Amino acid sequence: MSEGKKMTSSRRHHLKSLMLQIAANWLEQEAKDITAAKEAYMAENCPAPDLSGDQAAMIEICKKLHQALDKIDEDRYDSEAKVDKSDKEIAELKLKVVELAGVKKPALKKVRMSADAMLQALLGGKHKVTMDLRANLKQVKKETKEEAADAGDWRKNIEDKADRKKMFETS
Repeated sequence: MSEGKKMTSSRRHHLKSLMLQIAANWLEQEAKDITAAKEAYMAENCPAPDLSGDQAAMIEICKKLHQALDKIDEDRYDSEAKVDKSDKEIAELKLKVVELAGVKKPALKKVRMSADAMLQALLGGKHKVTMDLRANLKQVKKETKEEAADAGDWRKNIEDKADRKKMFETS
C-alpha cells in the first residue's frame, strides 16, 4: 500500500476476521493431526489385548498391566521431581543474576579534603579535633661538610656516609 492511502476500518476488520478464520482452521487441523498421530502410535506400540481365554489368563494380563502402570507412574514421578528441582535452580539463578546485575555502584569522585575535615566527617559535627600531622615527621638536620683535602681518599668517603646515616638514625 502507498503511504498516502489509509485502509478503511471496514476493510481492516474484514482482513482481521479472515486471518482469525484461517488461524482457527489451522488449529483444528493441528488438533486432528495430533489425534491421528496418537492413534497411530498406540496402534503401533500397544496392540489390542487378546481377550480370548480363561479367567486366569485375564488376571495375568491385568497384573502385567498394573505392573506396567506402576512403573510408568514411578517414572513420571521421578521426571516431575527432576523438573521441579531444575525449576527451583532456574529461579535461584535468575535471582542471582538480578542481584549481580541490579547492584551498580556509582563512580566515586576524588575529593580534596584536609585531615581535620576528614576527622570531623568521621567523628561527627559535635567533636572538634585538630591535628597537625606534619609535627610528627622527623626533622633531618643538614650539616655543612668540610671539604675534603683529598677527594680520592676512600676512607674519607666512608666516614661521610657513616655521618650521613647517623643523621637519620638519631632523633
